[in-house]
Amino acid sequence: MTARALLLAVLAMGAVVLGSNVLVQYPINDWLTWGAFSYPVAFLVSNLINRRFGPGPARRVAWAGFALAVVLSFWVATPRIAMASCSAFIVAQLLDITVFDRLRQGSWWRAPMVATTCSATVDTAIFWSIAFAGSALPWMSWALGDLAVKLLIGVCLLAPFRALLWKMAPVTAPR
Repeated sequence: MTARALLLAVLAMGAVVLGSNVLVQYPINDWLTWGAFSYPVAFLVSNLINRRFGPGPARRVAWAGFALAVVLSFWVATPRIAMASCSAFIVAQLLDITVFDRLRQGSWWRAPMVATTCSATVDTAIFWSIAFAGSALPWMSWALGDLAVKLLIGVCLLAPFRALLWKMAPVTAPR
């Protein structure tokens, strides 16, 4: 993976996490916050890096994105949201990379769909339980709405994933 590709992927991850941490603080209703719409793009970035360069580079992007997310999150969000976001992000990204890699030889859509479903579910459980548990806010309904939107967007992101696969030259996946 070139330094330029690594930098672009890390910046994309950082932008997604930064935007999501700001947007999650703005509820749409009792079932949803704006953050649900932006966060699934992190899985798209991870899956594209994993498909193109393999799980090793994808993990490096996740850890570098995590470091950037820590700095940015504590700057733009409350400490509790920042801690929840960073914890959920790294666990979900590493799970996404592992599941995707195990399924990479199947149909083009199977690995990103299953990996995104698993990691979005884990991400949602970790984030919402750390960020809002014990508060008077309707965080359980936000978590359910958030997960539903993440999964729906995950399905919708299969089209750009496929389109971008056609543009990317295949590389043997290093471990």
